Amino acid sequence: MMAGRLVLEGRISIISFILGFGVIIIPLIRTSFGNIDWVFDYLTGTRGKIAISVYIAFINGLLLIIYKGPLYKVAVRACFLGFTFGCGLILSFSQTTWTHFGWYMCSLSLFHYSEYLVTAIINPRSLSLDSFLLNHSMEYTIAAVSSWVEFTIEKLTVPELKQLSWLSVFGLLMVLCGDSLRKSAMLTAGSNFNHVVQNEKAQSHVLVTTGVYSYFRHPSYVGWFYWSIGTQILLCNPVCIIGYTLASWRFFRERIEEEELFLIHFFGEDYVEYKKRVSSGLPFISGIRVN
Repeated sequence: MMAGRLVLEGRISIISFILGFGVIIIPLIRTSFGNIDWVFDYLTGTRGKIAISVYIAFINGLLLIIYKGPLYKVAVRACFLGFTFGCGLILSFSQTTWTHFGWYMCSLSLFHYSEYLVTAIINPRSLSLDSFLLNHSMEYTIAAVSSWVEFTIEKLTVPELKQLSWLSVFGLLMVLCGDSLRKSAMLTAGSNFNHVVQNEKAQSHVLVTTGVYSYFRHPSYVGWFYWSIGTQILLCNPVCIIGYTLASWRFFRERIEEEELFLIHFFGEDYVEYKKRVSSGLPFISGIRVN
């Protein structure tokens, strides 16, 4: 079941995300009032950078005044993701060779923010700063940085590789479909969903087999798998496309086997029968073997 009323942290995250997203006001001012030269070329120009720095300092100061302790930690993360989404949106609509990277920034920030917001809606008891998944793992961080480095190097050395718009559009569609499937799985599972594999069965824990779970046993993993690969197709990163595919496949194979051990323990024959009827949804991953 979903929470009847959004918890305080969820409401704060929405407000903070919007405040960060407000960075788009700067180019909107430039568009509406072309004679105001202090916002021109704000992404790269000195005056534009000053304008953004002032905006960030103002918003951060505002958050420090309004929220204290743990609530500020929620607010500043949501604000950062909103700011990243706003900058990505600006790049997406600008006349620049960085347009596709703007799509990526929007996709990445929206993925992480929506993880927190949806968790706040469906399972507020498990809500924490980790729900943003910003500190998912060292491997995840290395993978992200590697994709940025590859994109930058290839953009400087083989710029034509980064202008394959049809491939980037295909990657964007994978990203949107993958993230939509994951969030649909989270909403369908409701309070049964948790970012951490559970080794003890909660009293309210039930086996979900309806909705997207009638097509895949692990739809949230299927969505995340194709989302992650889609981000690299979007960026036209050939090395990371291969790396992300192999690393994600291995991660989810191990994760599914670990999780299904507990699910069989929790639900017994019900899960075994469900496992026989419905595939995991991921290629060449069948899950834990049952005799």
